[in-house]
Formats: sequence, structure tokens, C-alpha cells
Amino acid sequence: MKKIRLPLQKSAVRSLARTLQKKFSAASIYLVGGYVRDLLLGRDSKDIDLVVAGVPAKKLQTFLKSRGSVNLVGRHFGVFKFVPKKTSLPAIDIALPRTEHAWGTGGYRDVKVQSNWQLPIEEDLGRRDFTVNAMAWDILQNKLIDPFHGQKDLRKKIIRAVGKPLVRFQEDYSRLLRAVRFACQLNFSIEPKTWKALQGTMPRLNAKKGGQRVVPFEVMAKELLKTFLADPPRALELLDQSGVIRQLIPELLAMKKCPQPSQYHSEGDVWNHTKLALSTLTGKKFEKEFGPANAEIIMAVLFHDLAKPKTITYPKKRGERIRFDGHDAIGAEMTKKIAERLRLSSYKDERIEVDADRLANLVRAHLLLISGRPSAMRATTIERYYLRDQLLGHELLALQFADGSATLDRQGKPALREYRAMRQRIRALLNRRTRHLPPPLLDGHEIMRLLKLRPGPEVGAAIEQLREAQLQGDIQTKLQARTFVKKTDKKI
Repeated sequence: MKKIRLPLQKSAVRSLARTLQKKFSAASIYLVGGYVRDLLLGRDSKDIDLVVAGVPAKKLQTFLKSRGSVNLVGRHFGVFKFVPKKTSLPAIDIALPRTEHAWGTGGYRDVKVQSNWQLPIEEDLGRRDFTVNAMAWDILQNKLIDPFHGQKDLRKKIIRAVGKPLVRFQEDYSRLLRAVRFACQLNFSIEPKTWKALQGTMPRLNAKKGGQRVVPFEVMAKELLKTFLADPPRALELLDQSGVIRQLIPELLAMKKCPQPSQYHSEGDVWNHTKLALSTLTGKKFEKEFGPANAEIIMAVLFHDLAKPKTITYPKKRGERIRFDGHDAIGAEMTKKIAERLRLSSYKDERIEVDADRLANLVRAHLLLISGRPSAMRATTIERYYLRDQLLGHELLALQFADGSATLDRQGKPALREYRAMRQRIRALLNRRTRHLPPPLLDGHEIMRLLKLRPGPEVGAAIEQLREAQLQGDIQTKLQARTFVKKTDKKI
């Protein structure tokens, strides 16, 4: 295990600690939480959390104000949001040592927190969730404080609750989701007693108090999205085995043992197909084509075949096959309801921004390459789905790549022919120099004046025909466009 060495950028933290101790000789300054864990693992960490012991809250606040801006974000338990002057450091959370007493509701904020500047750091660490997060680094003494053997669990790659697992989860049900997230982010396993307590407590994830959810959907959305972003296929596996899927997204469970026609899906049922599609997102081929998958792509892959169990029809006579007619449209409706119910749009971060309507549109359009062959598809259709909104087009192609990669024929060959054909059509349409489509030659107002039309479907049809001719390369100037519109007027 590596010794902790503060990155050069963070040397300002050590300087702050030294200045603080010169002012208050009894002061001890500790790095705590995920920052210590990530430094020991050699991982990047954005957030810096400090605990300062030996200095009363008011004196600490006065000291910090003299060296930067300070906001008291935890008035009753002494947490300062500190932005130091003349450094590149982000905001730092600085807290006094604290103890917590949970009220037993499982609410992630339903605790009595008491700060005590004289409290030993070991007692502060004892209130934390998992051993790998319950370590502190004494900045000035260059010493690791590890009363719960978190460093040992880092070596073993284990997520273990601090103290009694059942008590830790009963204090805060959101820890059920955090345990799975850390397992996926760090590629760790969950220690057996912690896992057993997690599974046993999982039915309380939807608990309410006074008609309000104990753990808000917004908190759950954050944990779910970060978990899937870290490792999509393992996230589905652990969230299923732990009981999270049953509690939060039970609609997914119907995909298990939902059969598919073997000539097109030798990979197995809808659940296996979805897991395989999620696995594609972490592969080298996907990253080469699309870069790292964002949360919206991952959620689209997760939900793209959600409605297959609802729409399945079995063959009634020889020569027919299992069908899922309309599963794209019905799946889009189901996806939107789930995204809104879980408040997936409430949390945003790097590579995480999920919009319910966009997500539904991706599911609705995922069969586009099957329902309309790329070689015969109108250029305006390609523009509408892939190029008008380039982010949405990128995500739709990514979804179709993952879906096709996980659709295996009897020989195990992926169904990517239509995806590749669409890629070629898009490249042919884009301007080789700018990689963008040319702007329309005439707008609706110009066409109405030219043809003496009022607003209506005829105008839309004229716009569509003109744009198609332009994208196919038949028309390149405004003069040609006016001539084309006049000639086709009688055909509209």
C-alpha cells in the first residue's frame, strides 16, 4: 500500500495546517474520508475533507476568515466550507470532530450530530459508514489513523461496515446504495456480514415517515447513476442480487427468463441480452467509437428492451417466431415513467445528465436500423434522428452499437451490419471539411412567399422535399432551390 503524499497542488493544505498549528499549538489537522482512501489507492480525488481538533469553533472560523471565504454549512455541528485565498484549491470542507446519534428512522439526515473540538479523532471516525472511509491522515505528523483496519480492507479489496453492519444500515438506509456503489467504483467485494445485513435491510429502502420518503429519490438517483457509471454490467448484477432492483425498478425483473428467438438471440433471454449490451459499453471497441459511455447512454441500454415481456407473442403455427411488436414505443413510455419516478434528472455531474424525455426518445428510436434500412432511408430522416441534435444522435448510435453487439446469431456473430451502414451514410452526408450538414437553402417563410401559401402541411412537405434534394447533393444554391420548389409545387 502506498504512503500518502500530498499532490503538489494540495501542498497548500499542508501550509494551511502548519499556519493553523502555529496559531493554536493544540491543533491537530486530519485529512479524512474518501480523500484518504483514494490517495492510498492511487486514485484521483476531487473533494478535500478536513477535521480540525483542538480548536473551538468560533476561533477556527475567525482564523479561516482571515485566509479566505468561509460559509458555515453545518451550523449545529461545525462544518465550514472554506475557499482559501491565492490558491488553485477548490472549496474545502473543514469540520470539528463529531459524534452522531441516529433516531432510528433510517433517514440519511435524521441524526443528532454533536461537534466537540476536544473529541479524539478515533471517535469521529467511529460514526462513519465503511472501514475504507473511516481513516484519517494526520497531516503534520505524517501518520495514518486507522482504528477500524480500513487499510487492511483496501488490500483485501473489501467493503466492510464500521462496527455492526445492521446498526450502520439502520442509521441511514442510503448506505445500502453506497455500499454497492463503492463495490462497483473500486472493484471490491462486499464483506459477507455486511452483505447479509445489506440484503436484510433492503426492504426498508422505500420506508416513509410522516408520509415522506426517509431516503429521497434524489439521493437514490445520485447513487444509482454513479453506480451504473462506474461499472454498468456489475452494477446491474449487484443491484439485482442485493434487492435494489426489486425495491426501486421492479419492472426490470420481468426481463429474466423472457425468451427471444434463438436464430437472432443466441445470447439468451432479455436479461442476458441486456447484461451483454451493458458489458459492451466498457469494451475497447465501444470506447474507440464513442469514448466513455455517459449515464444517459447506460440508462438507455438498460431500458431499451424493458417492454419485451409486456409485448411478447408466441408463434401459433410453423414458420412463425416470437415477436415483440411495439416494444420500442411501449418501452419509451415505461422508461419515461421510471426516470421521472426515480428523479434521474435531479443529479448532474461529469458524464451524468439524464433527461427523461431524451431517454424515452432513445428507447423509442432504438429499432430504427431494423425498421428502416440505412441504404434506403431518406437523408432527412437521418438528419432528424442523428444530426439535428448531435449529442442525441451520438447517444442513439451508441445504443444501437451496444444493442447490435449483444444480438448474436446462432454462430455468435453480432448484428452490426446495419449500424455500419448507417455510419457510412452519415459520413457521406456530412461536409468533409466542416463535418456538419449545410444549412437549409430556404426557410418556411421564403417558401410560403414563393408559392403564395398559408401555414399548413403543404409548407412542411415542401420543406421536407427541398431538404432531401439538398442533402442528396441535387441542389446547392438558392436559385436552384427556388426552381426546385416551383417545379415540385404541383406534386405536393
